[in-house]
Amino acid sequence: MKLLAIDTSGDACSAALLIDGMIEQVFEIAPRRHGERILPMMQNLLERAGLRVNALDAMAFGCGPGSFTGVRIAAAVIQGAAFGADLPVVPVSTLGALAQGQFRRGGQRRLLTALDARMGEVYWGCFEVGEDGLAAPCGEEAVCPPDRVELPAGQGWYGVGPGWAAHAASLTVRVGDALAGVNPDPRCEARDIVVMAAAQWRAGRQVSPELAAPVYLRDRVTQTSATGAS
Repeated sequence: MKLLAIDTSGDACSAALLIDGMIEQVFEIAPRRHGERILPMMQNLLERAGLRVNALDAMAFGCGPGSFTGVRIAAAVIQGAAFGADLPVVPVSTLGALAQGQFRRGGQRRLLTALDARMGEVYWGCFEVGEDGLAAPCGEEAVCPPDRVELPAGQGWYGVGPGWAAHAASLTVRVGDALAGVNPDPRCEARDIVVMAAAQWRAGRQVSPELAAPVYLRDRVTQTSATGAS
């Protein structure tokens, strides 16, 4: 398998290339420079591997939630590259990739991921890592005030992501004794997106380039509220 993934959903910018189980990543903290940095990163990885884009099996990107501009950049770049090379695309949740990354680093299997959504809210996701080593969601991702996040059952949950720094007090009180620890520092990385994307690709969960769209949780909430009111 040959798969290239990118992420520009936060202040970091990264690209990762998976070739037969081996991963190479380029990662850089580059606020407001995603548009100028991501294409050279992709090209750098492909050139080092001696590959053209059309030699890949698929492409993947962090589809959100995250920075509105950032996720749009990733979607547009992947759409253009995949369309030109006639490749399928695998959108991957940035919250899921945060959970996958913490499992890679620390081995925690029950993960509560949070990103700062501004306006006093968090992007929130609950994930559990199975025997296959992949983070799987425990319920729907959401955007909401930190004191209203939905919690999975059980103990031993580990908080991860910058939302835990921005809303530490509210989230800690909300989770209570079920919280085993917190790491607010990690950022979403393409190397974790590419691992999750490879599994989704094997399972046939890919889309054509024109359907590779960002995920905006606020839009989803607005649409749900409008439907309920009608």
